Amino acid sequence: MRIQESMTLYEKLNILTDAAKYDVACTSSGTSRKNDGTGMGSCEQSGICHSFSADGRCISLLKILFTNECIYDCKYCVNRRSNDVVRTSFTPDEVCMLTMEFYRRNYIEGLFLSSGILKSPDYTMELIYATLYKLRRECNFQGYIHVKAIPGANQELIQRVGFLADRMSVNLELPTAESLKMLAPHKTRKKILTPMRLVQTRMTENKQEIQLYRNAPRFVPAGQSTQMIIGATPETDYQIMQVAESLYQKFELKRVFYSAFVHVNEDSALPAKTDEGPPLLREHRLYQADWLLRYYHFQAGELLSEENPNFNVLFDPKCNWALKHLEQFPVEINRADYKMLLRVPGIGYKSAVRIVKARRLGSLDFQDLKKIGVVLKRALYFITCSGKMMYPTKIEEDYITRNLLDSGEKLPKEITNMGYRQLSLFDDVRFRENFYESSYENHICM
Repeated sequence: MRIQESMTLYEKLNILTDAAKYDVACTSSGTSRKNDGTGMGSCEQSGICHSFSADGRCISLLKILFTNECIYDCKYCVNRRSNDVVRTSFTPDEVCMLTMEFYRRNYIEGLFLSSGILKSPDYTMELIYATLYKLRRECNFQGYIHVKAIPGANQELIQRVGFLADRMSVNLELPTAESLKMLAPHKTRKKILTPMRLVQTRMTENKQEIQLYRNAPRFVPAGQSTQMIIGATPETDYQIMQVAESLYQKFELKRVFYSAFVHVNEDSALPAKTDEGPPLLREHRLYQADWLLRYYHFQAGELLSEENPNFNVLFDPKCNWALKHLEQFPVEINRADYKMLLRVPGIGYKSAVRIVKARRLGSLDFQDLKKIGVVLKRALYFITCSGKMMYPTKIEEDYITRNLLDSGEKLPKEITNMGYRQLSLFDDVRFRENFYESSYENHICM
């Protein structure tokens, strides 16, 4: 471990933004904190602007670690205790200054603050609380803040932070307790789930308080999320989706994020390094399936099973499900209920709503569906309009599979050309270090 006593703010920022790039739980939707006219920033849903780095991840927030020092030695983590890397930490004043200055320059819409564990969970959580308190109360920052809850930290500290943040997240790290024991022996599933349950319980209580007292302070108004690494341990997609489904049902999470394992350490407990790189297509399929759980009324047991435990690399999960359940097709567009429409490949939840509304005015045909936004090159094998299919079609798995493959499923460019480089906030604008020196002296909480 290399610790530098004297380091400029610019040097710290370079180190602690790069160290944060593997944390993908960076979303700024789901809250509506308003600016009351006396402070800086806004968190209205319409005011949150998302931009994306080359790897497709959201970087609309200033995403940093408070510190990359850590008392733990997780085998998959670049900041683990045993790694020989330069260590540094921000101070609460420095985080506040950076957030305010970048917001003033319209580079960011809020703050995403994670951290290694410095000295102890309580000590780290106290520093995070001091940072958020200063931002909210002294700097009067009213923009979006997503912060990590540190497992093992005092519950009172976590609650205090929850009244200052918009979203909190507790990283599950790995899908199962067995994998956690193997790769992160200093962490336990109980320590991780305890703050997750605390946040859930306090959010429920807070909603009741707000009903009684309209001006009651809000506790984590944008909800909580979590993240798990996939590909570092041998769990199947079926096991991962069961874990995600359980988290949504038992902890009422807003999002579960899936992070493709990136080989940054050499360790016998980790998968061998290959030329294929991170399992990005697998991550992509898990996100598609997660969307089906949250918005399309699917269950994990419908998408996969112990006999077929992994997603098809050729088709998205909904299309693959439809091919395995052709007995339910074709679906008559003018009569099918909303939930059945959601199960048709090529029909999204917005298109399904439009179909239900439009058919009240008359029968729909294929041209109407095209205008509504249905992807007909995929849907045509699974639907009829007034009893007729778009073209003569066999309802056979091999026939439909061949035709879908001929049409080609276009994967996101990020999946085929992915680079794990954290976007630099300075790629397009030239800064000099004196910006940080002068700003730090003159602009904290102006």
